[in-house]
Amino acid sequence: MPATPEPLRVDFVSGAVAHRLRFGGGRGQAIAKAMGLRAGKTPHITDATAGLGRDAFLLASLGAQVTLIERSEKMHALLADGMARAHDAGGDFRDIIARMTLLHGDAKDLLPTLSPEAVLIDPMHPPRKNSALVKRELRQVREIVGTDPDAADLLRTALQHARNRVVLKWPAKGDPIEGVRPCSHQILGKSTRYDVFMLA
Repeated sequence: MPATPEPLRVDFVSGAVAHRLRFGGGRGQAIAKAMGLRAGKTPHITDATAGLGRDAFLLASLGAQVTLIERSEKMHALLADGMARAHDAGGDFRDIIARMTLLHGDAKDLLPTLSPEAVLIDPMHPPRKNSALVKRELRQVREIVGTDPDAADLLRTALQHARNRVVLKWPAKGDPIEGVRPCSHQILGKSTRYDVFMLA
C-alpha cells in the first residue's frame, strides 16, 4: 500500500527555507534583484499570491517589509500556523516574521486599497510540458488553491495600483500571460524567470 503523504505544512524554521536563509546568496539572488532590493533601497513588497510564504520569508530576511495576501482559507491558516511557530522559535526567525503581515482575501480586491510599492505575483504555473512529476508539495498546494485562472486579471490589477514595479514569477520557458502588456525586462534563473514591469 502506498504511504499516506505527510500533510502539507508551512515551515520556516527547518528544511529548505532555513537552508536558503543561510546559504541563498542574499541580495544577489534573482528574486531580490527583480523586486528592487539593492544597496540603500528596500521597497515595501506585497506578495499577492503568498502560497507557502517562502519568497515572502526570503524577502523579509533581506530586510523588506512584506505584506502577504492569500485567498485560500486553508492556505492562509497553514501560513498563520507556520509564522506563529517561526515567531516562537525566537532570534532571527522572530525578527523576520515581525516584518511579515499576513492578509486573508483576494489580491484583486485588496491591492487597490493598499497602494503597494512593489508587487510579486507567483500564480500556479501551467502544467509542465515534460512528464516529470511536479514536486509532491506543489501538487498539494495546487489541490488546495486550484489553478489561478484569473492570473491575467490579477496582473492587470497590480499594474494599475502598484507605485513602482510588478514582478511576475513564471517558468523560464513559459509563454507570456495573454492580455498583459510586455514587461520592461526579465531576470532569468535556471527554471524560473522574473518578468519585471517598471511603473515609476
